Parts: sequence; C-alpha cells; structure tokens
Amino acid sequence: MEILLSFFNTILLSFVELLYLLGIIIAIGFLLGLLERYSNRFLYGALGPRGVLLTAWIGTPIHEIGHLLMCFLWGHRVTRIKLLQLNSTDGTLGFVEHAYNRNSIYQQVGNFFIGLGPIFSGIGSLILGLYLLVPQSFATFKLQIQQHVSFEKLDLNVLKNFGDALMVIGKSLFTVQNLETPTFWIYLILAIGISSHIALSKADIQNSAKGLQMIFILLVLFNIAAKFLNIDSYKLIGQLAEYNAYVLAFSSIAILFSLITLTVSFLLYKLKNGRRF
Repeated sequence: MEILLSFFNTILLSFVELLYLLGIIIAIGFLLGLLERYSNRFLYGALGPRGVLLTAWIGTPIHEIGHLLMCFLWGHRVTRIKLLQLNSTDGTLGFVEHAYNRNSIYQQVGNFFIGLGPIFSGIGSLILGLYLLVPQSFATFKLQIQQHVSFEKLDLNVLKNFGDALMVIGKSLFTVQNLETPTFWIYLILAIGISSHIALSKADIQNSAKGLQMIFILLVLFNIAAKFLNIDSYKLIGQLAEYNAYVLAFSSIAILFSLITLTVSFLLYKLKNGRRF
C-alpha cells in the first residue's frame, strides 16, 4: 500500500512539474488559437474565403517553416513539404510531413516541439520584423525586457510584467511618428498576416501530444531516480521553469497582434454585415 501511495505521489508530482515546465507555452498556444479562430471567422463573414487567403501568403509559410526548423533540430526526416497551397481541395494551406525513429527518445520528445513550431517561428518573425522595420519600437521592447524581466518564480509579478510588456509594445508602436512612416505600415500588414496563422492546427496538437506523453514519462522516471538519490526534484524543476517569465514577455508581441487582427476582422465584419450578432 505504501509503495502504491508513493507511486501515486510521484505521478502527481510529475504532472505538477509538467505544468510548471510547459503549461505556459501550452496556454499561450491555446489562447492564440482561440483568437485566430474568431479572427478567421469574422474575416470569412466579411470577405468570404478570400478573406483568409489574404493573410495566408505570409502567415502560412511562416507557420510551416516553424515545423520545418523544429524537424531539423530534433532529427526528424522531412518527407514532404508545401509552404503554401491556395488551391487545396480540403482547405489545407500548407503542410510539413516528417518521419522519425520511434525507438529514439530524443525524436519522440521532439514531436512536442515540432507541433509547437509555428509559435516559435511566429514570435521570432514578429520580433525580427520589429527590429528591421520599426527599430524605435524594438528598442523600447528590448529595454522593457532587460529592465523588468528576469528568471523568477512564476507568480502574479510575472503576470504583471507580461501585462506591462503588452502595454509598452502597444504604446511604442502606435505613435504619431510611426503612423507617418511607411515601414510601420508594411510591418503592420506583415504582422497581421503572421498572427492570423500562428496558431496550431488539430494535427499540430495531436503531434505535440505524442511528445508530451514522452516528456511526462521521463519526468516520472526522473522523480523516481531523484527519490533514490535524495534529490529535491520539485525545487530543481521549479528553478528550471523560471524561464517562463521570458516566454510570457516574448509572447506578448504575438498576443498583441492577434488582438489587433481580431479587432480589424471584427470591424470588417460589422461594416460588411451592419448588424448585431
């Protein structure tokens, strides 16, 4: 009975540690997916199928490149790739098909990160575009990160810093000087396109789930070993999970533009339909 209770506690501890390590990035993925779903619904209602295609030309390749880069990083073999297809019969705008060695723990774990690849490539592209096209706003965003974000315990203070980063980047973008600058408008169009296709598809989520299962199993084994070695695994994982403060700060730019995209698509929908819903 005591052994069974100990094993149950290990399973519960591993689940909590999994939330600490990956809960934030998973939550961000679901939030971006929710915002994108409503944005595309409004765009479809306002402009029809071409409404979604207007943003696909930049957003879909960035989405698929995220999968592709993660495939390379985690040792998967890419078998087929299509960065953009506008005439698909099933509505699939792009895809990356890959194979991996099912006996490789490393490659099995990689499924999680391959599935989440579009979040990384989307956020990275938004930050790179900010650096190249709106350097003043990038400098403000960088300063906010340097002064207010650090490796720390995930608590209300981290969430406050996330909210502050969201406000700072928003205020630094929509200034009179930027509104008069052509590169700002180029960046805005690109950012809306990227944020419109940053979320994960059903297939992406299913693929990530495979890797998540392996990560959980590894955490269980790690906690069993930690007990025998008298190591405080919970404290160790908690310290490792402090990187979430940076995940939240950097993801603020993707969430901001997803909110902007939602607002623009909603206004277009209202203008087209002119009715309440």
